[in-house]
Amino acid sequence: MFVRIVKMSFDDANIKHFKSVFETHKTSIRHFPGCLFLELYQDKNQPNIFFTYSYWNDETDLENYRTSELFKNVWSKTKTLFNDKPQAWSVDKVVSLP
Repeated sequence: MFVRIVKMSFDDANIKHFKSVFETHKTSIRHFPGCLFLELYQDKNQPNIFFTYSYWNDETDLENYRTSELFKNVWSKTKTLFNDKPQAWSVDKVVSLP
């Protein structure tokens, strides 16, 4: 299992639209084969910056999602709203405390 973190930045006028796109597709993304967990975060000091945080079984599952019709549909609606290039990290969880 690994964690995928994606940072996205939007113009203020596009925040509501992005939240709507995420709300519409979050369940489908979460239930995509290999996705174990999904959350969306909004920065407290810069509310136009968002992060998705997801757990994946393995890199093949994430790649299958990234080449799926679901991803193409969501990404085509989301990428037009960005005001900066998104950033993504795939990380291994080292320590987790309950």
